[in-house]
Amino acid sequence: MDGLLLVNKPVGPTSFDVIRRLRRVTGVRKIGHAGTLDPLASGLMLVLFGTACKQAQTLTKLDKRYRAQVTLGATSTTGDAEGELTVVSNRVPQRHEVEEALRQLTGEIEQTPPVYSAIKIDGREAYKRARAGETVTMPSRRVTVYENRLVRYEYPVLVLDTRVSSGTYVRTLAEDLGRILATGAYLSGLVRSEAGNFLLTEALALDEATVQNVASRLIEM
Repeated sequence: MDGLLLVNKPVGPTSFDVIRRLRRVTGVRKIGHAGTLDPLASGLMLVLFGTACKQAQTLTKLDKRYRAQVTLGATSTTGDAEGELTVVSNRVPQRHEVEEALRQLTGEIEQTPPVYSAIKIDGREAYKRARAGETVTMPSRRVTVYENRLVRYEYPVLVLDTRVSSGTYVRTLAEDLGRILATGAYLSGLVRSEAGNFLLTEALALDEATVQNVASRLIEM
């Protein structure tokens, strides 16, 4: 089997769990992906089979769209609902304040990735260093947020539709939103809906993955 498979990852498994399951189902060993999704995130994964694995670096650089749920009023050690929460404020921002903060976080911005990420620092993943108790300093980077639309807001939860460049961390966007609003915030839910021109609506649900389904859905690369 060679080609690209669009997979709808559920909440729970890691990205490698998805690969492991597809290896077991199909018997194919050479399988990779173009963009990690955290266990608490769901949605579109670009999974590469066989010779298509050569396209991983190119596909990883695609812009992405997410539906993000952000909870105000507290911060998290990991930037999401997995971490230890600390209450910051019970102030309730008005909708126009949230929209203005989102405007400040739209365009080309400076972003510092979360410590609990797979970015390698001196050859080792940052999250592994952090879990080992090391002090980790993350280098900042320039990223582009093309769209940052407020879909729904009912304090303390808001939902965003955001389209971003490769390398953008939505967890960090959530934290920066909380900083601007002076309330604290963390990412409490995330769905990847697009990667480049590939859509979640076209993806195969992981629990429907069979040899036949996978073979019939592979996109030639």
